[in-house]
Amino acid sequence: MFTKRMLMGAAAAALMLSTGFAAAQDKPYVALISKGFQHQFWQAVKAGADKAGEEFGATVTFEGPDNETQVDRQIDMLAAALAKKPTAIGFAALDSQAAIPLLKQAQEANIPVVAFDSGVDSDIPVATASTDNLAASALAADKMAELIGGSGKVALVVHDQTSRTGIDRRDGFLNQMKEKHPEIEIVATEYGDGDQLKSTEITKAILQANPDLKGIFGANEGSAIGVVNGVREMNAKVVIVGYDSGAAQKQAIRDGLMAGAITQNPVGIGYETVKAALAAAKGEAVEKNIDTGFFWYDKTNIDSPEISAVLYD
Repeated sequence: MFTKRMLMGAAAAALMLSTGFAAAQDKPYVALISKGFQHQFWQAVKAGADKAGEEFGATVTFEGPDNETQVDRQIDMLAAALAKKPTAIGFAALDSQAAIPLLKQAQEANIPVVAFDSGVDSDIPVATASTDNLAASALAADKMAELIGGSGKVALVVHDQTSRTGIDRRDGFLNQMKEKHPEIEIVATEYGDGDQLKSTEITKAILQANPDLKGIFGANEGSAIGVVNGVREMNAKVVIVGYDSGAAQKQAIRDGLMAGAITQNPVGIGYETVKAALAAAKGEAVEKNIDTGFFWYDKTNIDSPEISAVLYD
């Protein structure tokens, strides 16, 4: 039997839910839904988001699925975040189209969405804070071409073919090779879900099928480490170019197993996402594309102040 006190409590609870998490916290609430947690890259993005939250007086949450294949899990997280009625949402899409219905709900509820790291095939996000992955991977292709002498066989191990980052890093590399380095032959483009073990096995299979291979490009942290491990296990002599940073990649470069890699600015990505989200929520104009930059690093500059500031462990 419900008492008057119980009914009043239920009504209060319902009011709390209806006014949303942001009101309960009495300050802006920005919910960030990431592509994952397993790579050090995402921890660095989170650090940047937390820094912006502290600076601008906002509550910031950061979550992502256990691995970068769990599109359904990410969609569930986005739905749960929407239910809390945040001030704004930051979203790094695992699938550039799957989340669009939920993002439309956010738009209808006047909750601004900022895409980060990986955009969506929609104009719903008010901004996208990311690396110019096409340009960054073109630079990786130029470096690979230089390192292998301008000709020979090369393969790619990419994290996926559904996210914007996977598509752009693949295409940026392939297009640059085709346009600028026509004597280089791409013999394989394989997808390892950003998983080190899977990428290791893919690399070993590529090497077995192509004993005269000269180079392999690993398009994200997990892919690149998988390539390193596969090359090491096969005792092969190929040039490895990576993408991202992290302790294992840095060590591989120091040890001479990896020639070099592209590093992003993940702390900047997290910071700019929250900054843009809060500005949009206030009705302020924000840049549609926020380019957070990228750098090539290898043994020659890995310890320089400019590069060490954007490498992440």
